[in-house]
Amino acid sequence: MSSTPNDPQFSAIIEVLQRYFDGLYRSDTSILRQVFHPKALYATATDGTLLELDMDRYFPIVDKRPSPESRGEERADRILSVEFAGPVTAIAKVQCAIGERAFTDLLSLVFVDGRWQIIAKVFHYDLKPST
Repeated sequence: MSSTPNDPQFSAIIEVLQRYFDGLYRSDTSILRQVFHPKALYATATDGTLLELDMDRYFPIVDKRPSPESRGEERADRILSVEFAGPVTAIAKVQCAIGERAFTDLLSLVFVDGRWQIIAKVFHYDLKPST
């Protein structure tokens, strides 16, 4: 199902993604709770083993880390693509950076309770080259 930037559903997803980036940059789980579904999955196998968390385990990690904003890090947020699988299901491929890690996130979104929410975050990260 294709969509254009003028489509209200596409625009709504872009707004969710911008809030997602803001929440990560500020390490602000009050923002992240607005974009993640409470039953969302957080997963990666970057280091060769599966790490999977629910939001009850993920949010405390975010709360404890110094925010990229507080460290004066330059934002590196990019939306690479947004694709709709149907009227209530989409996937976004995005990039951002936190500390020494450059992330590529595959975000599955669902439209429930009258809004778009991230239901799964599966990601890979690379270490940024040291300067």
